[in-house]
Amino acid sequence: MPVTQLDAHAAFVVIDLQKGIVAMGTVHPAIEIVNRSATLARAFRDRRLPVVLVNVAGGPKGRTDFVRPLVQRAPDFADLALELDQQPGDILVTKQCPGAFAGTGLHEILQKRRVTQIFLAGISTSFGVESTARNAYDFGYNVVFIADAMTDRDAATHQHCVEKIFPRLGEIDTTANVLKLLGASSGTNGGFNPDRTRGNA
Repeated sequence: MPVTQLDAHAAFVVIDLQKGIVAMGTVHPAIEIVNRSATLARAFRDRRLPVVLVNVAGGPKGRTDFVRPLVQRAPDFADLALELDQQPGDILVTKQCPGAFAGTGLHEILQKRRVTQIFLAGISTSFGVESTARNAYDFGYNVVFIADAMTDRDAATHQHCVEKIFPRLGEIDTTANVLKLLGASSGTNGGFNPDRTRGNA
């Protein structure tokens, strides 16, 4: 279902658009995902809505560690893609787990800002994005997936998430429609409804 409206307190959460992840092969060109996310970030900033830039700097320790190949990461692995144009008012969250909520304090940060709705983009659809979405749903946020601003390393996995998993967790729409909702093109309120308070975070 497409996004129906914009909550008074919405946030844009960008998952793992960092140099070391963007450089990996994905089924949709990573630069397109980065550019769409950058455009969306500007629109959220223009509306004075929070932009959360998430990067990953490691992984949780567990039994599966022994089967993971040892990868030598470049020094700039966790550096955000420059196109995102990180601003002083943005929220930077560095995680060690697939999702952006575990061990980061993100929920508390969003609670202080009274956020009730999060818009998600990034890499990868089936890992960082889905993990974050599941936690957000459990916390009671209204979740919106921007389907053309996310991608995966596997086409079938990406499609399965978008078609089978995400409709059970939230609304799904495109960059263009979210920009219209934000009023980025017309300068209107784009459906902004300050009275909507469903989903207590």
